[in-house]
Amino acid sequence: MNRTAVHAVIFVLFIHAGIATAWAAGGHGWTESHNQFPLPLKHYTAHEIEGQSLWEVLKQRATQEPLNIVVTLLFFGAIVHTFLASKFLKISQHYAQTHRQRIKHEKRTAEAKPYKEAKDDVCFKATFFHFLGEIEAVFGLWVLPLIITLALGKGWGTVQHYLSYQVNYTEPLFVVVIMAIAASRPVLRFAEDTLQRVAGFGGSSPAAWWLAILTLAPLLGSLITEPAAMTISALLLSKRFYELQPSRRFRYATLGLLFVNISVGGTLTHFAAPPVLIVARPWGWDINFMLMHFGWKAILGITIATGLYFLFFRKELAQLKGKTVSTVKEGAHWNDREDDVPIWVTFIHFGFLLWTVVNAHTPVLFIGGFLIFLAFIETTEHHQNNITLRPALLVGFFLAGLVIHGGCQGWWIAPVLTRLTEWPLMIGATVLTAFNDNAAITYLATQVPGLAGSLKYAVVAGAVTGGGLTVIANAPNPAGQSILKKYFDGMVSPLYLALSALIPTVVMGACFMLL
Repeated sequence: MNRTAVHAVIFVLFIHAGIATAWAAGGHGWTESHNQFPLPLKHYTAHEIEGQSLWEVLKQRATQEPLNIVVTLLFFGAIVHTFLASKFLKISQHYAQTHRQRIKHEKRTAEAKPYKEAKDDVCFKATFFHFLGEIEAVFGLWVLPLIITLALGKGWGTVQHYLSYQVNYTEPLFVVVIMAIAASRPVLRFAEDTLQRVAGFGGSSPAAWWLAILTLAPLLGSLITEPAAMTISALLLSKRFYELQPSRRFRYATLGLLFVNISVGGTLTHFAAPPVLIVARPWGWDINFMLMHFGWKAILGITIATGLYFLFFRKELAQLKGKTVSTVKEGAHWNDREDDVPIWVTFIHFGFLLWTVVNAHTPVLFIGGFLIFLAFIETTEHHQNNITLRPALLVGFFLAGLVIHGGCQGWWIAPVLTRLTEWPLMIGATVLTAFNDNAAITYLATQVPGLAGSLKYAVVAGAVTGGGLTVIANAPNPAGQSILKKYFDGMVSPLYLALSALIPTVVMGACFMLL
């Protein structure tokens, strides 16, 4: 059995293991009855005895609801899949290359009929493994075995209730809309012109642009939201840095630094960063609290981390100065043209951006505004670029899959959080964030009654600090990866990303906990 077959078998076994275990655990079959899942945390705590160890608590919760183990295994299966995504892409490329060589051979020997050649132009194996290698599709793909597991274990009514009423899709929808608006030409031109003035103090060199984008743009996340700041930062880095073809090590270092800076850059306010937004109302945190306890520390941490990377890569940045990138590329003249955008058009675009941010918790309003925005794009198309919704929709699909899986993980995350003191809690939240969206971590913290103020601070500090370690750690990260992955051979390595983000993560953690 070759390597390809092994990967395929492992993937199929994961699915069938979930189905078989769910059948054994629940045994309800395809019924229409509604059995609540996941169980509320208070259901578990009512049966627990004070003083139990973490292992005893988890064991008891798994006994109360055996399906917890299955859904968690599926969740970690999706995480493992993200680490294997690059392997699947390589397999896809191998099949595609082999297929092209076979087609050329058949044409040279003139043995294949014309209609057969046309049919064989598409290689199913290459397409299938390319789909498995698309990291934005991973969690959505693993939703399928999760649905089958819940349906067999609890009944179809439970699946309908969980997906329809217990999972909140507001954040994925919001990210799709904010990404599309932030990527529009008037917004990008305004952001670029603003950063151009800052970079101008350094002669508009690659080093000046690099510093301006990585220090100032992430702080925009506190005003226009982190997904919008990520979109703008990634697009500007693509044009002003990555197109200059820096070394592979520098590319990853910049990406890791960007993800960490974006994650903490939204903590100056209480309404822009998802992990902060979730706790702001139940814990009574306002903008003054965020500025005093998080904001200035985030600014200091971003400055220190970016400064350290700048000093380390200063020689390579100097070498990039001699390289140039054409601002007008063949086939992309309409998008990259340099004519000015009328101020009134830019003003209206920022109005749509503001409308989306203000109504971030009301999908019917920000989606309605987005439809009007698309109509405005059509009427002013001579000032616009081509709006491509594919990257935004893929990111939304990724986040939707993540929140579906994440909603089933509270049974083990909550007791882990409640058994830690300040420093262990901060470190624990940072580590857990690497394997789950940081907003999910802070959300679970709000479900813990009587959590001390110092522990509330520690869990949020850890959640935003660890937001750059993996693609799934922070909601805007998939957006950044989607825009920049072409500079990483189509796939960002999870291991190299974590290593690249490690130093900025330590710096941010130290700033939040020591100052």
